Amino acid sequence: MTLGSPSAAGATVEAVARRSYGRLIAFLSARTRDVAGAEDALSEAFANALASWPIGGIPDNPEAWLLTAARRKLIDGWRLRCGQEALAQQLLWLGFGDGPEDLPPDIPDQRLALMFACTHPAIATEVRAPLMLQTILGFDAAAIASAFLVAPSTMGQRLVRAKARIRQAGIPFQVPAAELLGERLAAVLEAVYATFSQGWDDPSDAGLLADEAIWLGRLLAALLPEEPEALGLLALMLHSHARRKARRDDEARYVPLSEQDVTRWDALMIDEAESLLRRAGTFGTLARFQLEAAIQSAHAVRRHCGRADWPAIAQLYRALSLLTDSPVVGINHAIALAHTEQPLAGLAALDALAGDPRLADFQPFWAARAELLVQCSQAAAADLAYERAAGLTTEPAVRAFLQHRRSSLKMPALSQGPHRGID
Repeated sequence: MTLGSPSAAGATVEAVARRSYGRLIAFLSARTRDVAGAEDALSEAFANALASWPIGGIPDNPEAWLLTAARRKLIDGWRLRCGQEALAQQLLWLGFGDGPEDLPPDIPDQRLALMFACTHPAIATEVRAPLMLQTILGFDAAAIASAFLVAPSTMGQRLVRAKARIRQAGIPFQVPAAELLGERLAAVLEAVYATFSQGWDDPSDAGLLADEAIWLGRLLAALLPEEPEALGLLALMLHSHARRKARRDDEARYVPLSEQDVTRWDALMIDEAESLLRRAGTFGTLARFQLEAAIQSAHAVRRHCGRADWPAIAQLYRALSLLTDSPVVGINHAIALAHTEQPLAGLAALDALAGDPRLADFQPFWAARAELLVQCSQAAAADLAYERAAGLTTEPAVRAFLQHRRSSLKMPALSQGPHRGID
């Protein structure tokens, strides 16, 4: 026991919440599948810690203290609902003892099982990432709603329904068998990447949500060290996040990837991404996130030779197009063709995508088209494309960038090549 103070107790609670919140929730809810009940019990345990640790001292094992307090809260609730005799039977079935001596010496890490429960096919796709943020990281519904541009009441209802679904459907807290792991793991990875993308798209977020997604990616890579796609996803996020300080200049103006100052990229983060990508390559399989990370790696070589490896980028996007029908892949493949062959080849590839209804109001398509039209000396068409792109963007810095490009159509600087439309 360590002597406590309000500030020391608060710092310990904050550190434990960051380090172990998801682990404690996973352990408490793994057998009951009552995620909401586990969250309520743990929340009260944290409140009790803030009140009692400054007086009685900080325990040597704060996680065990919190787990004991939360379990007692759960047990008290069961006792009120079902009576003493039924409680004893339920505790036996759950493997719960009634005292601290019944705690395991080390709290089992069941966070991976909880992540699979959050992304079970019975859970609606749009709530999987928010559910993971709340159960693994402890985000409240209002913060999640703000990040995902949803009304707080709507997000709260979605999360309540998802947790009820886990309980009512008896969704298991377990890592799927090997033959099912690939399909289910893809849903977990998608949810983590959706979280990262949401933070990446919002510069006002200052990287917070992207940082949390990377934290989840590190957790996945640690829990699944031999899954190349988990390593690939983490490498992709690190490569992208390494450029966060270069996406705006000192006047907060948007800077496309092709024009970013490479000295503002995070070299240590890039080196870590490269190491992860090499490790993923040792397993002899290649899938989406590894390909996307490899594309970012091919852009990162500009640090050393002043130019991205466009032939490799074109080949990687071609391979990626075989795995996904994402229009973003098609757009970026077209831009790569403009670099490796000629602008007309890239423009022709974009024209081939124009019939896709998903691109009618997709800003990156029109931004890329405008740049390639400039390269092909089609100023009038480029002007219309820039106007369309600027009208579709919701980000003021990007809109200003596109409007500047439009007003500068006849300036020689545009001969440097198109930007990617997305960075």
